[in-house]
Amino acid sequence: MYENIKYEVKEDIGYITINRPKAMNALNMDVLNELSEALAEIEADDKVKAVIVTGEGKAFVAGADIAQMSKLNAIEGRAMMAAGHKVMNTIDQMEKPFIAAVNGFALGGGCELSMACDIRIASEKAKFGQPEVGLGIIPGFGGTQRLARLVGKGMAKYLIYTAEMINAAEAYRIGLVEKVVAPEELMAEAEKVAKTIASKAPIAIATAKVAINNGFDMDLKSASRLEVEATTSCFASEDKNEGMGAFLEKRTPEWKNK
Repeated sequence: MYENIKYEVKEDIGYITINRPKAMNALNMDVLNELSEALAEIEADDKVKAVIVTGEGKAFVAGADIAQMSKLNAIEGRAMMAAGHKVMNTIDQMEKPFIAAVNGFALGGGCELSMACDIRIASEKAKFGQPEVGLGIIPGFGGTQRLARLVGKGMAKYLIYTAEMINAAEAYRIGLVEKVVAPEELMAEAEKVAKTIASKAPIAIATAKVAINNGFDMDLKSASRLEVEATTSCFASEDKNEGMGAFLEKRTPEWKNK
């Protein structure tokens, strides 16, 4: 169905693999359009409880496709940036959790794709960076915004202004990734995390994601009110009754996502 990505579902986990290894999985318009289609498929599929995003071969995503971007004028460039933002914002705003399994280079648009995900797990061989200023542009798929929110304004400015590439250990130190594992353990660790999340109440996971994302830029008082309302909605769900009932009865809950 897709030419530039792979998408499959195993049990209740969705897997998206950027599949342009000869181009280091660079994001061009075809990839962005296929990602949008796959994300729509995921959103409509109730059986998918979590999604793992990774890259084929030695790279996660080595950036946006410079060969394509070099030919774009301002109007065409704006259209590509809009397509990139659509993908990143859909991942960020979709209620289902996304895990980036970063297997190699995550540069430019690749770093931005990883940052759009909820959780980032990196191979020890992974490399991160925003090299755009060396090409005469700036990060355009959300990098100037998400990087600052993840690692702080000063560190984001340092990485973007210098275009420095950092390894997985440094990415972990500054808070850009949540876990670093041996290359051969990457997918198993991502699947372990995905399956753990998928075993919890889907409504609770979705509500937590909305509360965290929407409350992040609010003042604490407003965000606290948001949390109260979000928690109240969980109390109205069948899954709350099932989860607490299962706990008291010492059994595994059977979620209905209702």
